[in-house]
Amino acid sequence: MGSAVQKVEKKGLSLHGLGVICGLTAGVWLGAAEAPTKLVNSGFSPFAISLCMVTGVFTARWTFPTLLKGTGYVFADLMEKKHLIVWALLAGALWAVANTLTVFAIRDVGLAVAFPMWNANALIGLFWGRVLFRELEGASGKNIGKVVAGAIAIVIAAVMLGFSTMHGGSMGQHAFRGIIAALGASLMWGTMYVPYRKAYLSGMNPLSFVTAFTVGELGTVLALTLALDGGIHSSAFQLFHMPGVLFWLFLGGFVWVIGDLFQQFAAKYLGIGRGIPLSNTNQLWGLAWGALVFGELADADRQHMLLVIGGSVMMILGALAISTAVASAKENSSTNEAVLRECNRYGLDYHRTMMAQAGDEFGGRDERRRWWDYAIVLMATGIFVTLGIRAVVPPLTMDFKWVGALGVVLILSLIAGGLSLWRRTRFC
Repeated sequence: MGSAVQKVEKKGLSLHGLGVICGLTAGVWLGAAEAPTKLVNSGFSPFAISLCMVTGVFTARWTFPTLLKGTGYVFADLMEKKHLIVWALLAGALWAVANTLTVFAIRDVGLAVAFPMWNANALIGLFWGRVLFRELEGASGKNIGKVVAGAIAIVIAAVMLGFSTMHGGSMGQHAFRGIIAALGASLMWGTMYVPYRKAYLSGMNPLSFVTAFTVGELGTVLALTLALDGGIHSSAFQLFHMPGVLFWLFLGGFVWVIGDLFQQFAAKYLGIGRGIPLSNTNQLWGLAWGALVFGELADADRQHMLLVIGGSVMMILGALAISTAVASAKENSSTNEAVLRECNRYGLDYHRTMMAQAGDEFGGRDERRRWWDYAIVLMATGIFVTLGIRAVVPPLTMDFKWVGALGVVLILSLIAGGLSLWRRTRFC
């Protein structure tokens, strides 16, 4: 690990800083990804919305690893750590169940209420990180306080921001069912981070992990749709014959993939206790899309605006607290012990694993692009272009000036996060 650490230090950079950038970039993109699910109000079942969105996720998730590293690299990484394929499939299944529950929650209580409830996954992830992977062990009391208080502040802020858009009876008649669905999604997503951390303690590249991950999520959503939503008669299969609508769900999946990739790198370099709360600043960006694009605060009174301001400030302070909680030498030592435990359990090379965890490839892997790599990228691009050409504006009131402005923010954050990852780790 020493050479990898020296490598980044010579650039005046740190892996902690990289993790913070990735976590905050993830928040920007994940906050925008849920907007297309508003189509659930157009009469489609939550299973249909989830399956179509996850199909878009599947298309994009195979594209990015292929584009950045090539399938040869990805499959070599997977074959070196075969035991993690099962964990990746499990994580994908948990994600799929959680994502389906979020669509139920949005339908029954609205995005503004459901969003903060499932963002409580940060506290669940913090718990699992401490219990299973010894995160924060050896940390100073000050750093523990920063991480715990920051995570709690972000969750409370998310609740405040959610309730800021509740007025005029926005809760549906099945509010209790929607709340249970949102809390269930929180539990699923909070537990999903266990395979994440296990993979990265074993030195797996996030791009390789998500390639197997996406197979688990698509298979699970398809199984749920066939079993619980009318089988082959599900409205999901009707949606696949409606390209004008399907594009927006594919787009939501595409945006989600970018956010999730940055979240994966944040979990790798910061751990789930720090990385996940930072990515959960997506609530702030979700509010921006809801309020500025869809006009969710158009009729807000003074009380609701105070919730917006207070929640926003609290979320920023929570993110700032976690961002400044740099791991100490003792905490890094306990993380190294967790890595050693994984290496002994699965027969991995400790030195090589430590190098990989620090973002430095040991010996390198073949990153050449084969003809099928280009075919995969062209096929995925063709699907999105074809759907985009045939897309129709959804029957929702939107402010397209703010769509453009927030779109610029997305691009700028992608450039900042992508360049940081490339310069420091070459996406390792």
